[in-house]
Order: sequence, then structure tokens, then C-alpha cells
Amino acid sequence: MKSIFWGFFLLLFTNLSAQDSSNYDPDKKYHPDSLQRWTTSIMTELGRKHPGFYRYTTKSRFDFLIDSTTQTIKDSLNELSFYRKIKPLFAQIGCLHTGVSLSKACNNYLDSTSTLLPFEVFIDKDKKVYVVKNYAPNSSIPLKAEILAVNEQPIGEILHTLIKAIPADGYNETEKILLLNHRFAFWYQTMIELSENFTIHTTFQENEATHVVKGVNKGLFPTLASLESANVKQLNLDIVDKTGILTIHSFAKSVIKKNGQRFKPFIRTTFTDLKKQGIENLVIDLRYNSGGTDGNAALLASYFFDQRFRYWEKIEVTEAVAKEIKGVYRLFFKKPEQQDSTYLWKKTWVTSEFDYYQVQKPARHNFKGQTYLLTNGLCMSSCSDFTAILAHNKKTLVIGQESGGGYQGNTSGMMPTTSIPTGLSISVPLQKYTNAVDPKINFGRGTIPNYILYPSVEDWMNKKDVELEFVLKLINSN
Repeated sequence: MKSIFWGFFLLLFTNLSAQDSSNYDPDKKYHPDSLQRWTTSIMTELGRKHPGFYRYTTKSRFDFLIDSTTQTIKDSLNELSFYRKIKPLFAQIGCLHTGVSLSKACNNYLDSTSTLLPFEVFIDKDKKVYVVKNYAPNSSIPLKAEILAVNEQPIGEILHTLIKAIPADGYNETEKILLLNHRFAFWYQTMIELSENFTIHTTFQENEATHVVKGVNKGLFPTLASLESANVKQLNLDIVDKTGILTIHSFAKSVIKKNGQRFKPFIRTTFTDLKKQGIENLVIDLRYNSGGTDGNAALLASYFFDQRFRYWEKIEVTEAVAKEIKGVYRLFFKKPEQQDSTYLWKKTWVTSEFDYYQVQKPARHNFKGQTYLLTNGLCMSSCSDFTAILAHNKKTLVIGQESGGGYQGNTSGMMPTTSIPTGLSISVPLQKYTNAVDPKINFGRGTIPNYILYPSVEDWMNKKDVELEFVLKLINSN
């Protein structure tokens, strides 16, 4: 159903057409007047179509930020430089699903260069940055060395710039830090500078040192695919000393099916087996679960209730989008219903994606024991919705780090994309979801764990499972 809206959304930018990527010139620059006009036009249309645009930042504040950004565009800029200008502006929306991305041609160009910092880092709870993998040949930087500066820029300033540029729901930082722990060099390359040489100032065992290293290409780093769990079994249940450990890598129907599994039969069998075996403690590992099919997350939630419950409170669209539901679109969607200044989606016969703001039924073999959820900053979207609903209804104890997705909900659903003449690609969600939780709790944050745990640099390097070890000790102590 998401594709239905692509056509009308693309009309937002009828005067903006992307450059030809067949002959990409990384040094091609665009006049500041054009860049200012595009920035203002894009953000104005986002304000009209994005229902969560002012969820965390007021209109007056956003108007100021847009004006401030355009005022800094005084010279002609190439695609990458313009990206660095507006990426933090998009992040200010506080929406994980709203994005501006470099063109494929620009990314291909970056991939062909040796301009990546030659190491991976770990950022601890105090935002100290440590080298944990070193790809520089003959480098003198020891592992666990703390980075103080790169090319004479203090690491605190670098982190501040990167954190401001990474999109997240509300004011969340756990997702941003975890992303940097896996892809710091890539974010540095796109947001800070392109350089083939780096001067790194470090401290190790109370000794400060300066190292000069050359940049490397992306081939030395793990691929994004290798960092994800998309090619393994998404669902798994282990029983360890009468404790169930249920791992759910994803709620996405397509990813689960790709790996030869089906969510509903697996969950049904799991909870039947838990009941038969008399399991009283269940650990659900949701770490790195970036979300997926809402129906799967809502179904899992139903196994922890013995009475009817609410999952979503409402789904909103903007007035501009509501007015587009006419003619042929009415065959697929009911006209959004105006309620005060908002427009609410209504249930429709052709799709079940709007069913979950209605009262939900408990599952037949619901779990009556103690539940523990393991979360981190990459527990996002529908995974974060599920976590929030169980936490709000006191159906679980949450262990780990604050979830990356919003406790109050998110803006996602239909997410059309378009591009502008610089080649930048823009994706915009059109539906604002509000979870059935206390609106005064955790505003702008994810679900805050009952037990907050942070791995140390040694834990990270040794792949120690701090959260699982903690919860198993907690269970055994009761």
C-alpha cells in the first residue's frame, strides 16, 4: 500500500530533478541561491506532509533552525558539502525514519577512495572513544588507546557533530552511539572530512602520543550485511535451566520468510511449549531488532496479556495528506477523520495495517511467568513499540540500554522517496503512530530500562554478553 502515495509525494518536488549519475563529478558545485531555495522548499513541504515534524521541535524553533542553516550557505557547494549542511537539520526533526542520503554516485565515489579512518572505535558511557580494531598497516596505535583528537580537532567536538547529524526518535542517543561503535569511520568521512592522511592524538596507560596514519578504503571494514542478522534464523528459543531465552532478530515478515521461518506458527508453538514445560522465566532478546511488520509485534504483545489491551492510541496524517485521499485512493483507504486539528486514519477492509489502534485480544496461551526484555539502541520502530507497551503495562523488566525507537511512538508507515538536483535522496514518513502509553512518561526518549547496563571497552572487545549474564544471575538470585 505504501507505493500508492509515491506519485503524489513526488509532485512536491516537480521543479527539482536529480542529476545524471552516469557521469558523476564530485567537484560539481551548485550556486548558493539554489541551495538556499532548495533547503527552504524541502523543509516547508516536510512541514506540510510529515505529521511528526513538530513532535519534538516547535515550529518557531524549526523556523529559526531553517533560517540559520540557509544563512550559512554563502558559497557554492558540491553534493557532499551541502549534505553536511542539511543532514543535522533533518536530524532535528527527531524522526528515525526521515532521512536525507547521498546519491548512489557519490557513495560509489567515496567507496573508491582511501579516505576512511583506519580503525573501529568503542564509545563508553562517558563518551570516551577507544580504538578497538586497527586496519592501518604498521600502525603504532595500541588497541584500547583513547582518542583525544583527529587532525587537531578534539574528539568531543567530532562526537558532537556526528551525534547532531544521526537521525533518531526524539532526543535518543543510545542508537547514535551504537551506530558509531560500528560505523564511526564512515560517519567521520561523510560528516567531518575527506582526507588520505590523519594525525591521531591518543593516550594509553597515561602516556600521550601522536600518530600519523594513512586512510583506507571500505574493503577493510565489515560490510553492512555482515553486521546485520538478515541472513540467519530470525527466531530462536533455547531453554537453559528452566529459563526460556527467546531471540527475535526482526519482526519483518519478509526477512523472517527469507530465512525459512514463519512468525505466527513459531510464536504459537513457542508459547505452547513454554506452558507445557512449566517455564516461569522468559528472557526475550530484542537487541539489534530494528523492527518490521507491526502485526508481528502486536501479536507477540498479546501473549503477555490475559485481558483486552490497547497497542496504538491513534495514527495521524497531516491535513495536506488527508486531502489527497480522494478518487481512486478511496478504493484503498478511508478518508481520514478530522478530530480537532488532527486527521486520524480509519480502519479499512483492504489492509490490516491500521488494526492495531483498536482494542487487542489476549492470546490463548499467554505467558504468566516473569518476563525480561534485553534492549539496546538498535531496538527500533515496531520493536520499540512492543517494548514500550509491555513496559507501560508492567508486563516485563527491561535490561540493557534505552531502546532506540520512541517510547511514545514514531512516524513511519508509508515512506516515499524523491531526490533533488544535487543527487541527495529524501525519504519521508507520512503516518504518525502514538503508542497506548502514558504521554507524560519518557517524552522524546525510548523505553528506559529497569536495569541500565553499559559494556566496558574490554567487554566490547571480548564480546562479553553483559546483559544476558546479568539477567541470568538476577533470575538465579530470586
